[in-house]
Amino acid sequence: MRIATLKLAGGEQTAIRTEAGWVTVAAVNRIAGRSWSTRLFDLLGNGEFAELAAWCRSAASLALQEADAIPFDQAPFAAPYRHPRKIWGIGANYREKAEEMAVVPADGEPICFMKPDTSLIGPGEAIRLPANAGRISAEAEIAVIIGRTCKGAAESEAMDFVAGFAPALDMTASDIHARSPRFLGRSKSFDTFFAFGPEVATPDEFPLPERWTVETALNGRTIHASAADRMIYPIPFLVSFLSSFMTLLPGDVILTGTPGSVPLQGGDTAECRIFGLRPLANPVIEES
Repeated sequence: MRIATLKLAGGEQTAIRTEAGWVTVAAVNRIAGRSWSTRLFDLLGNGEFAELAAWCRSAASLALQEADAIPFDQAPFAAPYRHPRKIWGIGANYREKAEEMAVVPADGEPICFMKPDTSLIGPGEAIRLPANAGRISAEAEIAVIIGRTCKGAAESEAMDFVAGFAPALDMTASDIHARSPRFLGRSKSFDTFFAFGPEVATPDEFPLPERWTVETALNGRTIHASAADRMIYPIPFLVSFLSSFMTLLPGDVILTGTPGSVPLQGGDTAECRIFGLRPLANPVIEES
């Protein structure tokens, strides 16, 4: 299943991708005779997401082809949701990035940081470069979305707790971070420093995410690219590791690292490209 949130009359609504375009969950409810939540975060939190995904995989979903669909080229994408309870980031997780930074993560212990939900923006929304913060960089990443409450998950079962994957851009105030590793959290936490979307793909759509390519692009040109199997700590390990010391909740997001970053300036467009997913692009503006 591919799912996205669209900016429609009456507010942001979640929609399912079909062959003809995007069909809102509200329309799905009318077709299926159900009452599923019409926002992705609520679908996750209310335990409805897996049921909706199963229905979309069933023969019953053929009825969606008769529904009024929003054409792909007219879909006004928003962030999948706006207020996850936790946004975890993993630093220097691709071998290329670790080599660039001359960083060797402690054996078995990935570099972790958290971002506030006030940093979150959706596709096409502006990344704002804060005045007097120095250099700002953007990094393309695979975002992992937790689908069920998860505590103490074994690595072998970790993917059972994943609802889906989405493109993401993680921004960093590079000069602030360069002053001291202690400033990592602050350098990641400015408003608009986490772009997310436009679509979420369930694991059955891409059963082997380690084979994905991830690209950081700037102004239409790919600057860094790598395969996800170049992660030092793969996705199942990250879910298991984080759940070993805290409860992961539906809608929590894990940013899994980047093959490389690009410096930003006003007028740029930063982009995350992940094999098989609609790309995420965000314009860059400078705050006065």
